[in-house]
Amino acid sequence: MSTAVAEMDLAPENRNALSAGLSRLDRAQKIKMGLGAFGLLAIAIALFFMGRQPDWKVLYNNLGDKDGGAIIAQLTTMNVPYKYTEGGGAIMVPADKVHDTRLRLASQGLPKGTVSGFELMEANRFGMTQFQERLTFQRGLEGELTRSIQSLSSVQAARVHLALPNQNGFFREQQKPSASVLLTLHPGRTLDKAQIAGIVHLVASSVPEMNPKAVSVVDDAGTLLSATPDGMAQGADTQKLQYTQQVEQLYTRRILDMIEPLVGAGNVRAQVSADIDFSLAESTSEQHRPNQGGEPGAVRSQQIVEDGTPAQAQPAGVPGATTNQPPATGTAPINGAAAPLGVASNADKAGTQRRESVINYEIDKTVRTVREASGTVKRLTAAVVVNHRSVTDKTGKLVTTAIPPEQLEQMTALVRETIGFKQERGDSVNVVNAVFNVPQPVEDVAVAWWKQPENMELARSLAWPVGALGVALLILMGMVRPGMKMMRAPAAPRIEDKAKAKAPQLDAVLDETPERPGLPMPVENQRLVDAKRLALENPMAVANIVKSWVNGEAPA
Repeated sequence: MSTAVAEMDLAPENRNALSAGLSRLDRAQKIKMGLGAFGLLAIAIALFFMGRQPDWKVLYNNLGDKDGGAIIAQLTTMNVPYKYTEGGGAIMVPADKVHDTRLRLASQGLPKGTVSGFELMEANRFGMTQFQERLTFQRGLEGELTRSIQSLSSVQAARVHLALPNQNGFFREQQKPSASVLLTLHPGRTLDKAQIAGIVHLVASSVPEMNPKAVSVVDDAGTLLSATPDGMAQGADTQKLQYTQQVEQLYTRRILDMIEPLVGAGNVRAQVSADIDFSLAESTSEQHRPNQGGEPGAVRSQQIVEDGTPAQAQPAGVPGATTNQPPATGTAPINGAAAPLGVASNADKAGTQRRESVINYEIDKTVRTVREASGTVKRLTAAVVVNHRSVTDKTGKLVTTAIPPEQLEQMTALVRETIGFKQERGDSVNVVNAVFNVPQPVEDVAVAWWKQPENMELARSLAWPVGALGVALLILMGMVRPGMKMMRAPAAPRIEDKAKAKAPQLDAVLDETPERPGLPMPVENQRLVDAKRLALENPMAVANIVKSWVNGEAPA
């Protein structure tokens, strides 16, 4: 009997452990364990591929259809993976290949851009007329200007139209070129006057003999951004408004710096309104004054004219050689005093003399040209509100009281001196004392750690891996692990465990004293007492004896 039992115990050990384990499972348990193993394998594969997924970055955005198709074809040839963003506005490639791909595409002239510049001149056809050459040059110049304008950070797209008239041989009949620029700005961005003026001068400087006033800049809403031909901009001038605000802020800061040390920081509010005159005025005056102080005038020019006819002697005496002799030379001194005009002297009785003297003197003349500066202050209006003074009463409570009128007058005088008050130009200063309605400070509520943006972003990034691991643990513990437990063969119980399990039963049998109703209690013999003592002192030996009895073996 013992030999047969040994052969039955050795047969399962020679079989395959996996087959033996599966044989212990029923059909439902096998299906459950197979689904769990498949789920774990799927999760592992998903985590593996997500870990190997590259980080995508933008290669090019806002491309035209032509450039986009050329770049996609080239990326396919280069075996570079790519994908589109939502709406197809950008082409994305792995982050580690962005710069290398851009350089390789640039070496092939990609992207070419939807705007063509002077590269149009490289494709001149044979037999091209002069009109076609001029038109191609104009298109190239418009394209180059468009590229330059689109390079500005606020400009999304631009179009440039040039009007280049034909030049002829008549200079007076030549027309001046003009240009129009249409801008499309990025959402939420604007151009100030300085940037618009820069675009205007960029276009005007690129075309010969173009006046900046002949350049018009319009946005996509049809609003004229550049100045009108007469030099006056439509609407309010931003630079004038900014200058006015700077002047008002300067005076407001002066008032606060003067009053805050008296009443404390936060207890005064001030606003200044400035009326600025931006008109330009120029006057010219010319004054003539006579000579003053009895000083002789400066001679500008002098002209003296002297005209005289010498007296001719009448023929007298006997005709002959003696009477025909010329008269003797005059003996009058050269530097002698001249005879007064209009008075005939004895020497002039026989002749006539005329003398004219014209002297021109310089006249005092003052020419003054006055050009008034633009941006002068025409009128200032200041309004100041001062908070009540905080004092402690007799009970120790903090109360507010009004500022005395004398101190309020002193503050008003300080404000007037601070802003340069002038009564003749109509300046106004008003200082008022009132109670401020100070709102109660709101306590900063600490944001929970799980609501902080960085923690929320970290949770979003870890949601998928942690969730996948959680699902994998559930599948492992709920579906795979029970099947694995059932597949393992049950271990043979040890002798000590069996003895411990049977010892309480033996004790219960030995301790049990059967009652026999109606009969007197039997007297225990010496063997039964010895058996009880042996079971209590050496339960292992008793267990072995009982085991041998159960197995049918002879006791040792």
